[in-house]
Amino acid sequence: MRLKIQDMLRSILLPFAFFVPIGLWAQNPVPAPAQSKSILILNGTAHLGNGQVIQNSAIGFSKGKITLIADATTIRLSKDAFDTIIDAHGKQVYPGFIAANTTLGLVEIDAVRATIDSREVGTFNPDVRTLTSFNSDSKVIPTMPCNGVLMAQVSPRGGIIAGTSSVFSLDGWNWEDMAYRVDDGVFMSWPKQSTRSFTDDGPGPVVQNADFNKQISELRKFFADAKAYAETDKNEEKNIRFEAMRKVFSGNENLYMRADNVKEINESVDFAKSFDIRHIVIVGGTDSWMVTPLLKANNVSVIFGRVHSLPDKNDEDVDLPFKTPYLLHEAGILYCLNQEGDQEFHQNRNLPFNAGTTAAYGLNKEDALMSITLNAAKIMGIDKSTGSLEQGKDATLFISSGDALDMRTNKVEYAFIQGRKLELNNEQKALYEKYKKKYGQK
Repeated sequence: MRLKIQDMLRSILLPFAFFVPIGLWAQNPVPAPAQSKSILILNGTAHLGNGQVIQNSAIGFSKGKITLIADATTIRLSKDAFDTIIDAHGKQVYPGFIAANTTLGLVEIDAVRATIDSREVGTFNPDVRTLTSFNSDSKVIPTMPCNGVLMAQVSPRGGIIAGTSSVFSLDGWNWEDMAYRVDDGVFMSWPKQSTRSFTDDGPGPVVQNADFNKQISELRKFFADAKAYAETDKNEEKNIRFEAMRKVFSGNENLYMRADNVKEINESVDFAKSFDIRHIVIVGGTDSWMVTPLLKANNVSVIFGRVHSLPDKNDEDVDLPFKTPYLLHEAGILYCLNQEGDQEFHQNRNLPFNAGTTAAYGLNKEDALMSITLNAAKIMGIDKSTGSLEQGKDATLFISSGDALDMRTNKVEYAFIQGRKLELNNEQKALYEKYKKKYGQK
């Protein structure tokens, strides 16, 4: 009977196998095992991520933690001090880059609805968590470490309150292994008063949002009810949406507010302060450079939108998005970069090159580096353990044979997440090697 059932299943499923792309059977690299031997990286130029550089460095780590950061010319080590020594002479060492506000692991093929798990139906969904939706087997994830992106803040989309984000290390068997900070904040979008669509023929007409006042009223009521709920320890009924807001009101999680123009930023900051929310982060922030006094006075951070984009207004400098990070830095605003936009989950591997662009428009290289390392870690509340190369922090770092912020020279040769040595392989590299041989390139 069992054989008959197997034969039946085989006859049903076998024809469909011919329609499945062969690439779907390609496997991601096996997650790296925990660090068992101590490692010393010698003679490389170490960019610490906090603005400092050590030209001839010694970086040691054991059991996933950095145990030594020093100038190699000023210390003496015995040959037996470390199990493995990597000579990084002529190479650059960096802390792992952190991709902020991404749908990595939630979207696989943006043209196939069944592979998109980045948004939920409804308007107010703070209880929706990217944590358990994160797909650790995504084919896109292994492409990130090859450019030095070793961590990601995975955030939801949709509605006014989209849900709660979490921070992940980009290596592991499942989301439980990869979760670095669980539920770091709630993401919401400030309602827009008007919208404009764009086509191949150019921008369309501006359309006013007839429901704007209603949306603001509903949003204010939701926050008022959620705050009252959070201030009461014993509620007769458990409300999962209000439960998800508790840590925002207590100051243990961030409130990430998508807002771009001056009016939206002003209104969203005033709104959050009216509910005594301590940790406010503006996401997008196209016009954030125009309201830096407001941001600084209220200790508001910014996850700045895509650098490689056109200005929002016709009368603005064409290079304004390139130099906005410099303007924020000069004003003393804590900010980091992100890649939100079309195919953002793929584009996060280009994050370091966006930082490189900002270095060509006002910032020095080390300040640009901070925008995708320590600054991002500070905003997400993980800077005590990662984001820079410092003793006692996680050994999440990589070695490049060139400048990691320069797309022409960046070539990651080694990458470690909490001391675990990664396999820098992915499906795209395999396809490159395959077709390089086919077309006879050396």
